[in-house]
Amino acid sequence: MNPGLNPVVRASDVRKSFGEFQALKGITLDVAEGEVLCIIGPSGSGKSTLLRCINQLETISDGSLRVKGELLGYRQTGNRLHELSEKEIARQRLATAMVFQRFNLFPHMTALENVIEGPVHVLKRPRTEAVAEARALLDRVGLGHKCDAFPVELSGGQQQRVAIARALAMHPQLLLFDEPTSALDPELVGEVLAVMRGLAQSGITMIVVTHELGFAREVANRVVFMDQGQIVEAGPPEQVLSEPRHARTRDFISAVLA
Repeated sequence: MNPGLNPVVRASDVRKSFGEFQALKGITLDVAEGEVLCIIGPSGSGKSTLLRCINQLETISDGSLRVKGELLGYRQTGNRLHELSEKEIARQRLATAMVFQRFNLFPHMTALENVIEGPVHVLKRPRTEAVAEARALLDRVGLGHKCDAFPVELSGGQQQRVAIARALAMHPQLLLFDEPTSALDPELVGEVLAVMRGLAQSGITMIVVTHELGFAREVANRVVFMDQGQIVEAGPPEQVLSEPRHARTRDFISAVLA
C-alpha cells in the first residue's frame, strides 16, 4: 500500500509542547485509506500525544494536521488561518473515534446503553435504529449476550470490546487505539486483539499505539517507531521488527522481547 495515496491523515511537521517539554518534535506522516499503522516506542516517546492531537484532545503547537483533507482546528481563508469554534471542532472530531487504555465506559449504563449514547445524543439517530445497530455491533465483538450487563459485571477485556463497539457505532473514518490492551490481565489480551484483527481485515483505517509486537507484525501495513518525540524509523513490519536499520529501534525491540 502506498501511504501517500488518498491519505486519511496528513501530519506535516507537527510539534507539541507542554511548557518547556517538547512532546512532539516535527512529526511528518501520512496514513492512507484502509491502512493499519502501528506505532511502537518507549513510554514518553510521544505516541499517545500524537493520537490525542489527531483526535483534537490536544492542540498542536506548530505544523498542521489534516483528516480527509480537512485542516484540523482551523479554517483557511486565503493565506489566513482562523481558529474553529468548539462546535466546529466537535464536528471535525466525528471523523475519528478513539479507544482508550482504560475503557471510559459510563458505569451507570449497560453495555447497550453505552454503545447507543453517541449515536442517539450526538448523531441524533432514532433510538430504535441505534439500538438495532448496537446489538449487531455487540454481537460482532462477541458480546451479543451481554447487552444488559453493566461495566462492573464485565471483565476488562469485555469492557474494552464494548468500548470498540461504541467507537464503531459512530461510523468513524478513522479508528485510533491508544494501548488498548495495556490495562488488561494477560489472559484477556487475546480476545481484544482478535476483535482488532477482524477490524483490520474489514478495511477500516486504523492507527494503533501498541506494545504488542506480534500483533503489529501480523496486522500492520506499516510500523512506526517513535522515540523522544520523533519518528526514528518507519516501514513494513517485517523490516522494522525483524531487520531494523537504527540501533535505537534494535535496542527497544530487544528489550521488549527479552
